[in-house]
Amino acid sequence: MGSLPSLSRFELQCLRKLWNRREATVREIHEDLADPPSYSTVRKIVDRLEEKGAIERARKDGNAWVYRSAVSPSAMLKKEIRRFLDVAFDGAAAPLVAQLARMDELSLEDLRDIEDALSGKGGGERPTKHGKRGGR
Repeated sequence: MGSLPSLSRFELQCLRKLWNRREATVREIHEDLADPPSYSTVRKIVDRLEEKGAIERARKDGNAWVYRSAVSPSAMLKKEIRRFLDVAFDGAAAPLVAQLARMDELSLEDLRDIEDALSGKGGGERPTKHGKRGGR
């Protein structure tokens, strides 16, 4: 695939559910969403993701198509983060980090992880204070 597609927030949410499962039907994606819209809305979003080249049909399971991602999670997330930085912070990452600190969304451990990543020491990922994996 050439360039990465531009996705809406909900399209990206559905794609993330697919990444978590590796392959999934529309029903499985729908079931995995917190407070999901109707099944038919999710079906339309999956169709749109396929049209944009973000997902592809892997195989049939009974009457349902099983889908898989056609885009790399790391490449797609990098694109989305870049888009957010460009829109919200004129492309600069430092104001984002400062804002996260003001919102108490960064721990000292998170900052150490960032420092390690910048110095090239970054190895694995550690859980953040919110129990999520730190991204590197």
